[in-house]
Amino acid sequence: MLLAIDCGNTNTVFAVWDGTKFLGTWRIATDWRRTADEYFVWLTSIMQLQRVEATVDEVIISSTVPRVVFNLRVLSDRYFGCRPLVVGKPECRLPRTPRVDEGTQVGPDRIVNATGAYDRHGGNLIVVDFGTATTFDVVDDDGAYVGGVIAPGVNLSLEALHMAAAALPHVDVTKPQRVIGTNTVACMQSGIFWGYVGLVRGICDRIKGERAREMCIVGTGGLAPLFGQGDVLFDRIEDDLTMHGLTVIHAYNKETA
Repeated sequence: MLLAIDCGNTNTVFAVWDGTKFLGTWRIATDWRRTADEYFVWLTSIMQLQRVEATVDEVIISSTVPRVVFNLRVLSDRYFGCRPLVVGKPECRLPRTPRVDEGTQVGPDRIVNATGAYDRHGGNLIVVDFGTATTFDVVDDDGAYVGGVIAPGVNLSLEALHMAAAALPHVDVTKPQRVIGTNTVACMQSGIFWGYVGLVRGICDRIKGERAREMCIVGTGGLAPLFGQGDVLFDRIEDDLTMHGLTVIHAYNKETA
């Protein structure tokens, strides 16, 4: 079975794929100091607790944190007896080569999102991913990643607001009942929620205008459902888009080996 690992700046997600479905998906805080042994103990313990029985013999990794990859490689070699496929490395082939400026390195997560979205929805897409950063990935008609936009993430913006203004508290990200807040927390929640609604809609409209066509907008990441409620920002919301993209890339490499 395949173990798909998506390492982001904040969290690392592990999922076991049996070829037709995910048997389980789990996340842990990203920490480059975590050893292969610690990963294995945590993963096997949580799989036992959820009664997930799987013999992992293949691993694919996408990581935006290069320092984490070494211990994930050791995990794969020591405990699963295989060499992992790492997105972004020369040995990992992609279904479509990104069409960006020469010498530009595209984040593995963005390549994986584009691949997963194209497999499910075809081309001509904007993929909006609410992670540590809020990213917009443009997928061409043939499935190639052709560029995008990077904006500060929602929680990053909240943290910056709290750090820069000592009188402002930490607040949860939620949809406020009214735009005009009548207390500090409500004002902050309104600014974050409606500010990002405006950011997503504005950037997507400009991308469509620049490409002179209508495009399907796919939302993903933990906060996508929140920002999709009560406001038509997305045509589709996918909670497992990155993990699905990893399975597609893995299958492509097996087919073309």
